[in-house]
Amino acid sequence: MAVQRIMVVGGDAAGMSAASRARRRRGPGELEITAFERGRFTSYSACGIPYWAGGVVDGPDALIARTPQEHRDRGIDVRMRTEVTGLDLEKQRVLARDLESGDERWHGFDHLVLATGARPVRPPLEGIDAPGVHGVQTLDDGRALVAALDDGEAGRRAVVVGAGYIGVEMAEALVLRGYAVTVVERSSQPMATLDPDMGELVRDAMTAMGIEVVTDTEVTAVRTGPDGTARAVATDAGEFPADVVVLGLGVRPETTLARAADLPLGASGGLLTDRSMRVRGHENVWAGGDCTEVLDLVSGRTRHIALGTHANKHGQVIGTNVTGGRATFPGVVGTAVSKVCDLEIARTGLLESQAREEGLRYATATVESTSRAGYYPGARPMTVKMLAEHGTGRLLGVQIVGREGAAKRVDVAAVALTAGMTVDQMASLDLGYAPPFSPVWDPVLVAARRAAAEVASAG
Repeated sequence: MAVQRIMVVGGDAAGMSAASRARRRRGPGELEITAFERGRFTSYSACGIPYWAGGVVDGPDALIARTPQEHRDRGIDVRMRTEVTGLDLEKQRVLARDLESGDERWHGFDHLVLATGARPVRPPLEGIDAPGVHGVQTLDDGRALVAALDDGEAGRRAVVVGAGYIGVEMAEALVLRGYAVTVVERSSQPMATLDPDMGELVRDAMTAMGIEVVTDTEVTAVRTGPDGTARAVATDAGEFPADVVVLGLGVRPETTLARAADLPLGASGGLLTDRSMRVRGHENVWAGGDCTEVLDLVSGRTRHIALGTHANKHGQVIGTNVTGGRATFPGVVGTAVSKVCDLEIARTGLLESQAREEGLRYATATVESTSRAGYYPGARPMTVKMLAEHGTGRLLGVQIVGREGAAKRVDVAAVALTAGMTVDQMASLDLGYAPPFSPVWDPVLVAARRAAAEVASAG
């Protein structure tokens, strides 16, 4: 039997997970695996960069799960600093350029795995590429930022552009480094992944921490000093001095190659696959990770959600299927957690705005509770908001903002959403109880009871 050739484009979570899974299932005598990565690292945790920047964890080595050489030792031909610049799907080959030498040539494949990730949003503004303006997408980005922060002196100021997950995490990192921090956000609240009332809780908490939160404000330029280095962020509400500027504007699917090859893309520009992670309409082309859209099990639509948890699962599915196995990725419910200093933030399922877009009629319930029995030392407050469908009582979404012990409670809701449970069913869940861990009625169950009552009263 001829040796099969798997070509992987992208050397991080999805791509190397697929390659590693395939190698575990098939030896070198049956399967050749080549992976192209344009960067300098493989299999690393970009999610850890804010914590490296804040001095909470070491980096970059601690953030690398497996080096290129470790992959090679396992029989995967990893080509670093090599960028795939073209796809020829008819002839089953890719065009790859060595970024050090400039050499470029075609490589044939039997199966192609696209794991090109996502690219950070970087608006075309004056000064956006000036020294002192930092992204946090790659370990090279993290290294440059940490070097800049290490050079810091007392009284330095930082501006974070964007108040999503990366923005609030970087605000925390800069506070830990002793910076005076301003966060500028174009929306009316930080964390637009929450409903406005829950986002307001985040804003209040960040302000209480000494972080200046400026919302409803558009960044228009980055001002530089005589040496060309960033010195301020200009907005439609004035200028904010900055010794360091960090961009936290989110990411978009990196599908330049896919678009040029006329592969199917969704509304957000991500690749569309079936549940086996095969690109729709292409028998031997697979895709996973941040370059794809995934099925939202609550709305039934595809969404772009850039998370390493999904990417690793995609890779496992692809690696199984390209070697003759059967595996599927069923979809997601949109679960995410984050923190800024001691404030924990979590959400899963639909926001109110998303429920309205789907034409759903729903009830909401918001409750305030504590992480432990109120009399037990260390009990911390939290707010839980729950959405449930009128008529059926089906759980639609949950958001949680609170202190220690708050965020991971969202996992209960994620399981309930995946199972299609109603809020009545949730309220009867047999969750663990002891005073050090929860009140008699866990906050999630209290919210479920309240939501069930709202659904009943709506008729």
